[in-house]
Parts: sequence; C-alpha cells; structure tokens
Amino acid sequence: MKLLPVLLSIVVMSVPGAKALEFSGNPLPVIEIEADATSGLEKIYVLHAKEGVKVSFVAGNGGVPQWKRFSAMGAAYAEPVAAVVDGRKATITLEAGDMGYLVEADGRQHCFWITDYSRHNLELNSLSPLPEQDCARLRLAFDGKAGEIPYYSINGRRMILGRGLELSYTTMTLDEESFSYVTTTAIETLDYISAETSIPAPLCDTRLQLSGDRFLKTWNREKEIETPSIEAIAVEATTRASQSQRENDNEQKESGAEGLGGSAPADITFEAAVTDGAIFRQWEISRTQEFEIPELTFSETEFTFSFQEQGTTYVRFRADNADGTCEFTGPVYEVFIGESKLEIPNAFSPKSTPGVNDLWKVSYKSLVSYQCNIFNRWGTQMFSSDNPADGWDGKYRGRFVPAGVYYYVIKARGADGVDYNRAGDINIIDYSEPSEQQTQQ
Repeated sequence: MKLLPVLLSIVVMSVPGAKALEFSGNPLPVIEIEADATSGLEKIYVLHAKEGVKVSFVAGNGGVPQWKRFSAMGAAYAEPVAAVVDGRKATITLEAGDMGYLVEADGRQHCFWITDYSRHNLELNSLSPLPEQDCARLRLAFDGKAGEIPYYSINGRRMILGRGLELSYTTMTLDEESFSYVTTTAIETLDYISAETSIPAPLCDTRLQLSGDRFLKTWNREKEIETPSIEAIAVEATTRASQSQRENDNEQKESGAEGLGGSAPADITFEAAVTDGAIFRQWEISRTQEFEIPELTFSETEFTFSFQEQGTTYVRFRADNADGTCEFTGPVYEVFIGESKLEIPNAFSPKSTPGVNDLWKVSYKSLVSYQCNIFNRWGTQMFSSDNPADGWDGKYRGRFVPAGVYYYVIKARGADGVDYNRAGDINIIDYSEPSEQQTQQ
C-alpha cells in the first residue's frame, strides 16, 4: 500500500514538459516516437541494438539527475541505476533488452521507454493464401517473425508499438463518375503479423507485397516478400435505377416506396457495375418479394423496362463468381404502378380566356393504350390523338371552330386491365367565330 502514493505522483508529474534524451555509441540513428498520452511516458526510443549504448539526461535548473529503471511492473517498482555525473549531465550505459527509465530532475519525474530492436528482428520468409478461403476475407499463411513489440506504461499496462508493416495489393473500387469498378492499390498497415492473418478479399487477381517494417525503413534496411498470383473469388456490385419522367400536367402521379413507378407506362433503366470476379450476372423481375420464380431475367448489366401492369413489381441484381462459391445479391427495387383513371371534361373555352381553360384534356393515370376522336354534329373529325397527354385547342385546320356542342369517342385500356369505351359531349363556350358551314368545307 505504501507504493500507491509514489505511483500517483508519477501519473501526475510525468506527462508535461517532455524532454529528449541524448544517445551516444549507437551505430544507427535512434528512432524517437511520441508515446501514447495514456501511457504516462514522455517518449519511446527504438535502438537497433541497445547494449553498450550510452544515454544522458541534462538537468535544466541545476542539481544532479537521478536515473531509475522499470520493467513490465511499472514505474512504481523502479530501481536506481548508477550514472556518471558531469555537472548537470548524468549518463548511464544501457543493457540489452527493453526497459523503462525514470529520471528525477528539476523537481520532476520524466519517464521513457527504450526498445531494443535486436530482440524483435523482422524476418520475412513467405506469405501465401491458405487453401480454404471465404468471400469476405483473404486468409494468409505467414512464415517469419513479425510479432508484437510491447512496451509498458508507467502503471504497468501492456501496450503495442506498431511495426508499421505495409501489405499492398490491387483491388477494385467504384468510380462514381463512370459508374464502373476500376483497379486501385490498397495498403493495409499492420502492427504485427502472426502465423495466420487476413485482409479484405481482393476484387481482382493480384499479388501481395509485404514490406517493412517502419524501423528498418528508417535505417534503409527494409525487407520485402511477394505472394504468387492470387485469383479473385470475391464478388461485389453496385446498382442504380433511374426513371424517365413525363411532365404532363393532366397525368395523375403516384409512386412506390422507392419513388419508382406511378402512372403506367413507367420506363425505368436499371444499371449494375460489377467487379472482375462476377462471371454470372443477372437482373431478375418478379411479382413476389421472394423471387422464387422470376417472371423475367436479363443478363445485361444495363437494360430498360416499361412497367405496364398495375401493382408492385420487384427488381434485383445477382452476381456469382465462376464456381458459385461467392455471390452478390443487390437491393430490391420496388416499382408500384397505380390503378388506372380516366376523367373527361365536358366543356372548355378556347380563345375567349387565353391561358384559362383553353385546352380540352382528359385527366388520366396508368393508361397503356389510348385513342381519342372528336367530331362535330355532322360527323367531321375535328381532332384525333393516341396520346392522353395531348389536348384539343378548339381548332380545325388551323382555325378556331364555332362555339357549340362536339362529340368525343375514347377507347383506352388501363394497366389494371380496365377497358374504357367512352363517348359524350364537349361544349365550346363564350365566343363567336366563323360559321359552322365554313368548317365543313
């Protein structure tokens, strides 16, 4: 229990005012690393070989620095180390192995960790894929030595000094602009490697290069190994759907949860971008969410379909690799086509009120076929159209017809199978124009 106040004192006083150590006798540069803020250490130093190297601490305000060292048990168990004193400088000679050091100087305590890299030498012999693989991760067998490099906080907490090994390989990522997968280089940074490791499954054939570590790289002694060529088995795809829009002011709108569909016919383009491993590719259209027996399939990655049947239709994209061991199933698009409607006005007033009620148009929804003919009382055809979005402007051969009664005959069919056979009167009102006899010429 008497150690507790000492430990708390270290925690409070060891963090601020970080101060560097001075090294001599080391053949390769000392690597200085900022310590994790929670460790209570001011610095971590990595030496290629620690034994026989001298390290000094210079006090700032007079007095003689006092050296101590500690191991995995933490700074509370620090033991004094004999030092050579020269004025305000105190120098010790390091022994092999990893160790923490505490220096009491200037009324404060300074804590450091010094790592002996010679005890953690990197060996890269081989890296190869394991026989059994899954679709999400590429599992690799590693032969060599690249284990954890531990260090300890002032409280004895075990922490890891990352090696910064780099595992690079080619894979594929989606290019939004071209809506296609393109080959890119991926780099995984590894703190250490055990006998078996894994990375996200590459999306194209590739070779893996393992290089490092960051300490050897600093000393220009970096090592590297490469795998044989690895065939991609993972499959990935991205899909999208876009609908051709009609801006008809007399067409009633309605759509499903995905915003697709509405009034038939609804023309929708479906696209899929796929990775190299996607050998089997298929769009499926079904009237059920389970897709047990799709009504239609398309092997193209892009196609346009005209939805003309009332109700909800489901569309999805599927892809598989060559042997069917990895597959992709995309999101389900819901296309809702509403029931048909046909509402027919019986009067309008062309010319007399420009911009107001000057076109005769039906109001409609989900009509998949349509034919409209308008006649005068003598049976002369004034207007004809097979598009319900069209309206009659009250003209015949470029001239307004007289006010009076006209007759329409409409035959149409809805997406819900409803047949419309309509006939009735149209009243043109409120103006006087050339005689009706002239329109018969």
